Amino acid sequence: MSLLVVLPNEFAESAPLPEALQQALASAGVAAGERATCHTLVQKVSALAPQQVIAWLPAPAQQLQALLGALGEWKGVPPCALSLVSAPLESAQHEALVALGVHAWLPVETFNGASLRALMVLAPVRREREAALRTELDGLRTRMDERKWVDRAKGLLMSSRGIGEDEAFGLLRGAAMHANLRLGEVSRSVIEAAQWADAINRAGQLRMLSQRLVRIAAQMLAGIDVQRARVLRTQSVERVQQNLDHLAALELGAPGAGALGDVQAAWSGLSAALAARAVPQALADIDRRGDELLAAAEALTDALEASGARRALRIVNICGRQRMRAQRLAKDALLASALAAGTSRERLLPTMNEFEAALLELERAPLSSPEIRAALAAARDEWLRLVGGVQALESPEGRATLVRSSEVLVDTFERLTAWYEHSLQVIMS
Repeated sequence: MSLLVVLPNEFAESAPLPEALQQALASAGVAAGERATCHTLVQKVSALAPQQVIAWLPAPAQQLQALLGALGEWKGVPPCALSLVSAPLESAQHEALVALGVHAWLPVETFNGASLRALMVLAPVRREREAALRTELDGLRTRMDERKWVDRAKGLLMSSRGIGEDEAFGLLRGAAMHANLRLGEVSRSVIEAAQWADAINRAGQLRMLSQRLVRIAAQMLAGIDVQRARVLRTQSVERVQQNLDHLAALELGAPGAGALGDVQAAWSGLSAALAARAVPQALADIDRRGDELLAAAEALTDALEASGARRALRIVNICGRQRMRAQRLAKDALLASALAAGTSRERLLPTMNEFEAALLELERAPLSSPEIRAALAAARDEWLRLVGGVQALESPEGRATLVRSSEVLVDTFERLTAWYEHSLQVIMS
């Protein structure tokens, strides 16, 4: 059995062993083997890989802190059986040594060949027992952690799908068997998928709100349903801040956190511009800052979709983007009418084409249900009314239709995005 003897730091590693230690080793028939000090203990164990370590500290008051510091490197799990021979210790010192992995202790006064042999038998047995207990404890912690994730995932499926506990558990168990994963792993993935979908939805809302707030400013300047516009502006500002606060509380990782910082900076600029008095000259600046927030929110949404690493989340992003396009189309149409803004007018046709292409993709997507199909049909009808409002922009009726239909489409795609977000395919992706 290879043995490493640890001596007080004032001993040279090549110096003779203390006489009492030499006699005990000789009486027990144990070869002295290699030696170290507290300062070199970790390096020597790593290099020599001994089966046992015995620390000889006859005056622990001067040496104990050095030994505790060395043992701290192993975080309570030394790589071999570890014993200590020293003068009597205080209770707190014993607790500290046990916490750092010392398996057996003997007072120096009773140290002899027989006690050394007993020590060298006891220490490995205790080490093996502690290892078994750690394994058992780790298993219990894993099972408790898995139970927590399973319960959360069941609750999510029950609330989002309107199903019972047994059916929710059956879905999780079936997914685990299909993917050849532990039930806890699948449950954790379900929760994480739902969190990513919610984050993408909230980031997508920021895109829509950036355009809605500019549209409201143009709407109020044009005198279209001003009282309701004021209420909607207050609600929209509160919603932006709520979403930013929610996203800031998540662990988004480096790309997402950086993109969120850009969104917060862009929102600061837009909110300051909105606080100023609404006059025609200010609309162009509000529109520019709204587009800055739109671009930042778009980058954040893309970063979240990429971080989620789930293809099913793309449908949540596509659907959420339709809310923004409805508001952007209404905003650009009002700006083109109020300010004769050429840039806004030039964006009308590309925005309409993008909306139509995305609506077709959603209609053809396999991720569907009766309620989703009915909502998409309603969105198609309202989209045609919105386009009619754009075409009749010069009339008060056309502008009123434009505002109303853009809001109806936002509400419709809010519901659709929530349904996609809570759909079984996204949750179980």
